[in-house]
Amino acid sequence: MKPVPPVALRLTGGAGVLEVVLEDPCGAEPAAFAVVCHPHPLHGGTMHNKVVTTVARTLNELGLPTLRFNFRGVGASEGTHDEGRGEIDDALAVVAEGRRRWPAAALWLAGFSFGGAVALRAAARADPPPAQLVTVAPALDRYFASAGDVPDPRCPWLLIQGDADEVIDGAAVLRLARTLPKPPRIVELPGVGHFFHGRLNDLHDAVAALRG
Repeated sequence: MKPVPPVALRLTGGAGVLEVVLEDPCGAEPAAFAVVCHPHPLHGGTMHNKVVTTVARTLNELGLPTLRFNFRGVGASEGTHDEGRGEIDDALAVVAEGRRRWPAAALWLAGFSFGGAVALRAAARADPPPAQLVTVAPALDRYFASAGDVPDPRCPWLLIQGDADEVIDGAAVLRLARTLPKPPRIVELPGVGHFFHGRLNDLHDAVAALRG
């Protein structure tokens, strides 16, 4: 599949303008669309992160339009970092734009690292609930003290985690996920670090498996 030409958008979020990129492989009403959240803004995370773009392009291959965006205070998005609180509102503002564009389409939410924790919380608040959640190396160990603190995303959940993660404690993330009342489907990738250096094809394949 050829790369989908990106379209730059500006949306209004809770802290001002949000910078968004739309990639739509369909050109017609899709069955679903996806919103993809990026890693931690204070550690260089943006919507142009290679893990984020790999997830978005894989979802494009599955026929989903994708909306990537910069959280408040990143790039051209207005506002300042809010330690994951206001960022949930940012994600939901982008979800609202997707639902405005494709009112009959289901929502998929995805996120990497910090963005995975935000996507999980946004999934729990989205109304109606999403049809699918995808979290890649989600920083669950940093944002949820125990399984009781983890919200129910109310949808199927795919969690992709490398076992050589040098940024978050991947083993702790998987332990926490496996103790949830409704645990996610887990894909654990051997030898994969946090940023998937040299292993983006493995990430692509894990997400592409949702085709089935």
